[in-house]
Amino acid sequence: MAPVAAQFQNMSVACKYPWRTRWLPGRDLSGGCDSGYTFGSMGENQDDVTRVSAAGQGVAGEALPAVPGSRPASQLRFSTNGIPATNRLELWEHHNARALIPLDIRTMDEAPLEAREISLRHGALRFGGVTGSAQVVERSERFIRQNPTDAIAVFFTLRGEALFYHRDGHEIVKPGQAVICDADRPFMRGFSSGLKEMVLTIPREDYLELAGGETLSRPRITDFNQGAASNQQMRALATLVSDTLSGQAGDPRHRPGAVLDLLALLVSGDGGASGTGYLAAAHSHIEDHLCDPQLGTARVAAAIGISERHLSRIFAEAGDSPGTYIRERRLELAREILADPGRQSTPVGAIALRVGFASQSYFARAFKSRYGITPLAQRREALGGTAP
Repeated sequence: MAPVAAQFQNMSVACKYPWRTRWLPGRDLSGGCDSGYTFGSMGENQDDVTRVSAAGQGVAGEALPAVPGSRPASQLRFSTNGIPATNRLELWEHHNARALIPLDIRTMDEAPLEAREISLRHGALRFGGVTGSAQVVERSERFIRQNPTDAIAVFFTLRGEALFYHRDGHEIVKPGQAVICDADRPFMRGFSSGLKEMVLTIPREDYLELAGGETLSRPRITDFNQGAASNQQMRALATLVSDTLSGQAGDPRHRPGAVLDLLALLVSGDGGASGTGYLAAAHSHIEDHLCDPQLGTARVAAAIGISERHLSRIFAEAGDSPGTYIRERRLELAREILADPGRQSTPVGAIALRVGFASQSYFARAFKSRYGITPLAQRREALGGTAP
């Protein structure tokens, strides 16, 4: 049998193209306002038991295609599938030390460890998506001395409650909550029923600059689930991490800056001169409430904690306005529904109301102005003339 280190090189390989699975469930808007929102609705990565697709084979550490003017992102995937049970734990620790954070990992019973991970680097930032069976991960004082990281970590819990032990006590972290902690302060995390989470790490030096020099002396827990208790900046950060991991649309050059701006908003209330943090938070709130006819500039501004004038200025810097952005997203959603064969019997007026337009006539005019075709004609064209 090949040495464990050699097996690791075979199990943790780079992929030229990111997985197209969204980690954060968010609101599935494909069906309009009534689509629902629940944790646990994420796809389970149909192909994540394979090393790489035929088109994406490569060697460990190979860079993703670079966007002009950006630093290339390096992506790794790992799965315990196909690894002998006796070697899984060691390889899992080896991979995490290389891709995210060195951890002392133990299973909670005699069952073989099951684990999968996708990890991605953008400059000094590291992103990870982790799924695993019951386990305990720890960074003790001794372990930290041997494996320092000089990093701050953000853990976004998607599935499975976690016990988080630290110097000042312990917390129960539930799905929809995120923990920000200093990875070089002792902690232990226990997942009795398994886990699914996203991870973001940032160099401590960068964090201190964002936090005005204030150290992170104890873990901070913040809600990012959709609802009244949700922190809009943390939810936007979770969405951004999810989009980065799943390769969703967007210019990768903008992601590190938006991540840092959102972290600045979270730790010090300072959005930075660029405003990308507030813009990301606004986009996140709009996406969550897109189908609400009452959604407008005032509500978005209030949700993210700035004035309407400030919000309008931030959108203007991006070449847009809040109202235009909301209308365009609603039109895009309506167009998707019109092209859905499973909804071809839904009246156009019902679709207009479902995506947040209070007036069917205004929707029809806006749709034709945007796409040069009426909603009904769009449906017939998309469905090959079979629509009623």
